[in-house]
Amino acid sequence: MWIEENNQLKRNFVFTDFKAAFAFMTKVATIAEEMNHHPLWTNEYNKVEIRLSTHDAGNIVTDKDRKLAVAIDKAFEK
Repeated sequence: MWIEENNQLKRNFVFTDFKAAFAFMTKVATIAEEMNHHPLWTNEYNKVEIRLSTHDAGNIVTDKDRKLAVAIDKAFEK
C-alpha cells in the first residue's frame, strides 16, 4: 500500500530473495523508462523501497506519480 508523506508516495516491497527483488526492479525500470518518470529507490537483499515525486513540479506528488504507482503495483502482482 502506498503512503503519501513528505511530498512523496512511498511503498516497501518484500520478496523471497535478492534475485526476486532485482527482477522486480528490472520490471519497474522498464516501466519507468517507458513513462519517462523515474523513482527514487533502495534495495537491500530482498527489500525494495520506492519513493515517487515529480521533480519538474517542485518535488511534489502529481498524477505522474500516481500513474507510475499503479503500474508498479501491477508489476508486483505478476
